[in-house]
Amino acid sequence: MGAAAALVTVGDALAAAIARLAAAGVPEPRADAEVLLARALDTTRVGLVVAARRPLPETAARDFAALVARRAAREPLPYIVGEREFWSLLLTVDRRVLVPRPETELVVETALRLAPAARRILDVGTGSGAIAAALARELPAARVCASDLAPGALAVARANLARHAPGVVLVCGDLLAPFRAAAFDLVAANPPYVTDAELGGLAPEVRDHEPRVALAAGPDGLAALGRLVAEAPRVLAPGGWLVVEVGAGQAPAVRRLAEEAGAERRQAARGESRAGVGLGRAAHAAREFDRSARSARAPDGPPAELDTGRYVRVEVVRDHAGIERVLALGLGGGGWTRS
Repeated sequence: MGAAAALVTVGDALAAAIARLAAAGVPEPRADAEVLLARALDTTRVGLVVAARRPLPETAARDFAALVARRAAREPLPYIVGEREFWSLLLTVDRRVLVPRPETELVVETALRLAPAARRILDVGTGSGAIAAALARELPAARVCASDLAPGALAVARANLARHAPGVVLVCGDLLAPFRAAAFDLVAANPPYVTDAELGGLAPEVRDHEPRVALAAGPDGLAALGRLVAEAPRVLAPGGWLVVEVGAGQAPAVRRLAEEAGAERRQAARGESRAGVGLGRAAHAAREFDRSARSARAPDGPPAELDTGRYVRVEVVRDHAGIERVLALGLGGGGWTRS
């Protein structure tokens, strides 16, 4: 009789988990508890309704308790279940990569709208491989390359791309350093853009669990964005696009970096002194990378002598909340080489 009385129903276990997650400050306690209980029972969230009055098996109860404890500690739900959907693709994720977010789908949407004929594409800082997989799916005729500096991230991306886009080429390298001039028609990226001051105020799921190297971008949040904007004209073919996700409020600063990069390139082309041009770290990094990357191998790029592009088109895309979330920069020049 005592054993029977100790049995807990599926519904009771769910209610207790919801209360625990709510007390821990989890933003969506009911939805997360349902996902975790469905995982423990190897069923669906709809299946939980059917099973609500049934006893929760002992093994499932132990598994569920462990999962709930991890979520109550604010570990991201996708890390706990090991997957996240992005662009209708189910991706494997863990602590080696950022959790793909809905706002990053705007990068894909913008790239497809502005460069639907791109045939040579780079997803730089690929993380889980989300952007590369989505673009490869939507542009099957394109040759897609994905890069990342972190070997752990590349391992996750390799598994996801083997499943969804096996033709994508993976490269280990720091931003655009490994690639030759005019190698791509489109460069897309979700780079780090969190300022040092903002890191401590992030949600615990992000601050305490996601890889810091994929988040932190210096005092102004522009360390990676500045380098991408300054270096992309070298690796983009004439008429190519750089499409990047930016932090809230950063779009004006990134546009200024694009203008400065153009001024720097025009001055360099005239052979004038650079002493009076205050471009800061971004321009300095671009010069260093120009020197180091000219001898590096990369996909199908014309010779480095064609390194002449500058941005002539700018487009800012807002997310559903009205926040400027994606910045697209287009190079001047002729059409792309289709090969």
